[in-house]
Amino acid sequence: MPERKVSSDTKAQEALRARGEIPQHIAIIMDGNGRWAKRRGLPRIAGHREGINSVRDVVEACGQLGVKYLTLYTFSTENWKRPQDEVSMLMKLLVHSLRNERDKLHKNKVRLKVIGDVSLLPPTVVQELDTALKLTQSNTGLTLILALSYSGRWDILNAIRSLCPKIRSGEIDERSLTESAFSDHLSTSGIPDPDLLIRTSGEMRISNFLLWQLAYTELYIAKEFWPAFRRKQLYEAIESYQQRERRFGMVSEQVRK
Repeated sequence: MPERKVSSDTKAQEALRARGEIPQHIAIIMDGNGRWAKRRGLPRIAGHREGINSVRDVVEACGQLGVKYLTLYTFSTENWKRPQDEVSMLMKLLVHSLRNERDKLHKNKVRLKVIGDVSLLPPTVVQELDTALKLTQSNTGLTLILALSYSGRWDILNAIRSLCPKIRSGEIDERSLTESAFSDHLSTSGIPDPDLLIRTSGEMRISNFLLWQLAYTELYIAKEFWPAFRRKQLYEAIESYQQRERRFGMVSEQVRK
């Protein structure tokens, strides 16, 4: 029987699985599209377009590795402050991407979810999101979460707003309110906190992203701008994660028991 040929990427994935635990939930701050384009003398939108290729490759790799949740910081609340021309182009690009990618996501059993203040999004974006969400809602593979018009402070404030009426009515006793109960009112309810946060472009900040959920997440700063970040860099981030000991406030001896 002829020997089965194994691609270098398959070997890389097998090596990662053999080396240690694959993160259940990866979150990514996709930073540096504009700077990637500027260094090449291109308009900023060219960086955003190339960034879509990175999204496609990373989503595919995460699905193959068995990652359960992938959250992408796609458009922040603060991004609305950018020049109107750029915001308009980003929204058009989002519509185009959703339309082009939804069937492939569905074929690969990816379930799409959205977190953020979608009421601020243009109707064309909302329509495409609704179509993609309904198409993929029963899929059982990777859950791809797009953070759109999202900020961590908005998320926490929104949770408080939804809790206040329940506390006033007596449905929830404020004295027995737990972290778990509070988490149930965040936009990520039912989704485990990220194990690994990746930020590209070398910037060392979390930019108002998943502020509550990142309490004990491992951080990885990649030097590459997002359009240059592909599965190879993803594997490097996961390998770094596998070399760490997650103690959650305990000491090593407790974790190793």
